[in-house]
Amino acid sequence: MTSQPSLDENVATFDRRGFRNALASFPTGVTVISTRGEQGGLVGLTANSFTSVSLEPPLVQFSLVRRSPSLSAFERSGVFAVSVLTIDQAALSNKFATPAEDKWRGVDYVIGEASGCPVITGALAAFECKTHAFHDGGDHVIIVGYVLRFERLMVGEPLLFYRGSYRAMTSDNEFPDYATRNGPRIVPPLNGFDPWTAG
Repeated sequence: MTSQPSLDENVATFDRRGFRNALASFPTGVTVISTRGEQGGLVGLTANSFTSVSLEPPLVQFSLVRRSPSLSAFERSGVFAVSVLTIDQAALSNKFATPAEDKWRGVDYVIGEASGCPVITGALAAFECKTHAFHDGGDHVIIVGYVLRFERLMVGEPLLFYRGSYRAMTSDNEFPDYATRNGPRIVPPLNGFDPWTAG
């Protein structure tokens, strides 16, 4: 019987860059996750790790790299909000993906009724949550939220992230022979945005 390699041996030989490139083949939406910092300051970061967890109870989650300067705010606040961005909000994604003292300056937002966290105006959807659980996610922390309130807008096209670039969906009606085309429209690069380390 062959013995299994130890965890340390696996880590030593694991192709991290190849793993990230393979994961980049899975297209995702792009969100801004927000919470309240110390003295009521606003905290926000770009994340493509947002996903649904459960309908009953209504749970969602996202993951945040452990070295993020925003992590402590999410750990203390007990609440957060998720704004699902449209294709026209790529500049906002870039803004919240880079370090800045006041990312919210010049951003159109409202304070959510249920969470007290900022929600970006014009987002495709918004979810206000109370923190349900924190889980170990290796070099990330998985943050699960119980949805207190949500809002869905009926118009707009989502901002997508695929293989290091923003993308836009292409409808069958617009391009009936889309399978023979060069794929979805590519929007300008992410200016260094890395969903593994943003925040």
